[in-house]
Amino acid sequence: MDSINYPLEELVRIKQKRFEQAIDLVEKKKALLKREKDILKKIEDERNQVFKHKEDKLKQLRDALDAGERTDKIRQKKDYLDVVKEKLLEKEKKVKDQLKNVKEAEDELEKARENLKEKQKDIEKLNIHRKEWEKEMKYFEAQKEQILQDEIGSVKYILKKKEK
Repeated sequence: MDSINYPLEELVRIKQKRFEQAIDLVEKKKALLKREKDILKKIEDERNQVFKHKEDKLKQLRDALDAGERTDKIRQKKDYLDVVKEKLLEKEKKVKDQLKNVKEAEDELEKARENLKEKQKDIEKLNIHRKEWEKEMKYFEAQKEQILQDEIGSVKYILKKKEK
């Protein structure tokens, strides 16, 4: 039985290699997703800081209006507040763009996982086929052995008969 090689052994090796490559791909996609999420968190933190700064400046403007400050000072504070609002809009756009990147990374990871499942199914099918093939080969080997034993038995019987 050991002398007989499984005819699909090369295919098994190829499928196993592709399975290992799919595992590597999933790990790379996980790392990419983590990196994208880290970038998103950093950008959200920056946006939140700008938002807090805007709120602080808005409060200062209201306090200045309540205190009756000069109009040129109030105009200056309003202009600066507009600049901060623009900066906040830029940060919001960066957050939205990064959310798209995170979504794309999640989709790629999901595709890689599906690919991995397919490769795993291929290997399982080949393993099942191999077991069935081995069982069949053992059956054929047993049949050959039985035929050989029958022939040996027949020869011994004939030899015993001739001796008498």
